[in-house]
Amino acid sequence: MEAENSIPKHLLVLRLSAMGDVAMMPHAIRALREKYPDLRITIATRQLFKPFFEGLDVELLTVDTKGAHKGLRGMWRLAREARALGVDAVADTHGVIRSVLFSLIMRLFGRPVAFIRKGRVEKWFRLGYSSSDAVPLKHTVVRYCDVFRRLGLNVDNPSPVTERPQYDCPMGEKRGVWVGFAPFSAHTGKTYPDPLRSEAVRLLAERVERLFIHSGGGREQEWAMKMEQTYPNVTALFGRVSLEGELALISHLDCVVSMDSLVQHLGALVATPVVSVWGATHPELGFLGYGCDPKGVLQQEFPCRPCSTYGNKPCKEGDYRCIRAITPEMIVERVEYMLDKYYRR
Repeated sequence: MEAENSIPKHLLVLRLSAMGDVAMMPHAIRALREKYPDLRITIATRQLFKPFFEGLDVELLTVDTKGAHKGLRGMWRLAREARALGVDAVADTHGVIRSVLFSLIMRLFGRPVAFIRKGRVEKWFRLGYSSSDAVPLKHTVVRYCDVFRRLGLNVDNPSPVTERPQYDCPMGEKRGVWVGFAPFSAHTGKTYPDPLRSEAVRLLAERVERLFIHSGGGREQEWAMKMEQTYPNVTALFGRVSLEGELALISHLDCVVSMDSLVQHLGALVATPVVSVWGATHPELGFLGYGCDPKGVLQQEFPCRPCSTYGNKPCKEGDYRCIRAITPEMIVERVEYMLDKYYRR
């Protein structure tokens, strides 16, 4: 049994990026909140990510690593702000140089700190080797919970989200089947290439009442707008909804198609069925949307796959054949399967 005085009263949880990794954090916070309803929790992250934590009874300590919290001096300032809030323990779930600096400063001032163990070595041994018989590595959400446990917080691994939240739909009244399509990622090895993605839009638009394209700006937005102009039931979302609005929209979708990127994690947060498309990376490394149905995973095995944990390494063959092996027809078939499984049975 835990000693009463060993349990933190005000925990600071630090996770600054990437967006998909921050979007997995609410699952772990939910498990923590269920076990310790009176624990004061402050999330140290970017202001942009605030919508992920709505309804979890947490506070936000906004971190600006390009301004006030840049470099060692900035981390010292952040530590001063955290101490002023009364933080008495730190969970570093990021594990990068700046977060470690911050955590060590907090330790200098007597606050206990626990660091994430990312399993870099075991992930490295999986590169270039994947198998349907391989045991998946520990999920990132579980690794977050492990950090809490190292601070004496006896949390259980969270159950997946199974109920849709009651968000207002930002795109009007829903009629018929709505599907989202998020073909982009920060890395080429996780981005669905053209002309395959254009063909996927054509096929999906033929089968659903509305198709929403999730994208960033620049060339991604230009392509999405081109699709909108080509098909009357396609809507490009960039610039039309905030991150909060995008999350709300996904909660109203019947299915969302995503690469190994943010949107699959947003789907997991709101219990929307996800078809996830994998190329250079692999779901067994611990980054599948938490609780997402494995039947929604689309991938083709290659001897060189996965070639990196995060998909940021150039393709050894030069053609990213792993992601190109997933055809638009395969995506449509898997969407139909998920719709049948969750709504038409």
